[in-house]
Amino acid sequence: MSKSKTIVLIHGNFVNELTWADWKRRYEEKGYTVYTPTNPGHAGKPADLRKKVHPDLVQTGFIDVVENISKLIDTLPQKPLIIGHSMAGMAVMKLVELGKAAAGVSIDGAPPKNVFPPFQTLKTVLPAFGFLSGTKYYMGSRKWYDNAFFNTLPESQRAAAFDQFAVPESYKVSRQLVLNAYSNIDFKRPHAPLLFIGGGSDHIFPPSLTTTLAKKYSDANSKTDLKIFEGKSHFICGEPGWEAVADYVLNWYEQL
Repeated sequence: MSKSKTIVLIHGNFVNELTWADWKRRYEEKGYTVYTPTNPGHAGKPADLRKKVHPDLVQTGFIDVVENISKLIDTLPQKPLIIGHSMAGMAVMKLVELGKAAAGVSIDGAPPKNVFPPFQTLKTVLPAFGFLSGTKYYMGSRKWYDNAFFNTLPESQRAAAFDQFAVPESYKVSRQLVLNAYSNIDFKRPHAPLLFIGGGSDHIFPPSLTTTLAKKYSDANSKTDLKIFEGKSHFICGEPGWEAVADYVLNWYEQL
């Protein structure tokens, strides 16, 4: 395959593009052009967004996230390597299905509508659907982030991670993921190379789910790979040792 030197990093729910700052710098140092687009309704400093929600947030759904990235890709000279974390792992799966990627990487990725999540996932993220809430968005508490995201971080680092990265999230994103037919994936369709990465200690999307997603793809002529990093949480892209994950992704891509 012709190697694109462009990478698009897509952030997931409950954070924004600032979580990719270190990855962007590392990949640019290796000669890549790197884009870290902000999903609609997520632009700004996390501390400011926690005080005053972005006006576009509650209008933003999963379809808006995918279309926002798709429009960016259409302006690029070549199809990029697309890397997405959490909800954006599912966005990668959709963009690959739509033929937008040279290759795709789903890190601790969410499942599509047609794959039922494990109980661990439901228990952790159910509040983020807001089915019984009178508000239009979800803002996780420190306790929720400590359990869902930062469970492998030292206690002394968790407050700083929350302050630096935590943002409100639209209920509409999660609801479209589980209720809208757009969020189905055709696992039999030929596709660009895909890599699934999971954290062995992820409390939102456990490694069993990551393994299930990778094994769902059935086209014999399409490449689908899987790597589980033991001891890593849902904060796999930001916790100490993130460099090993970033380098594994790039080595995989460069060997295609």
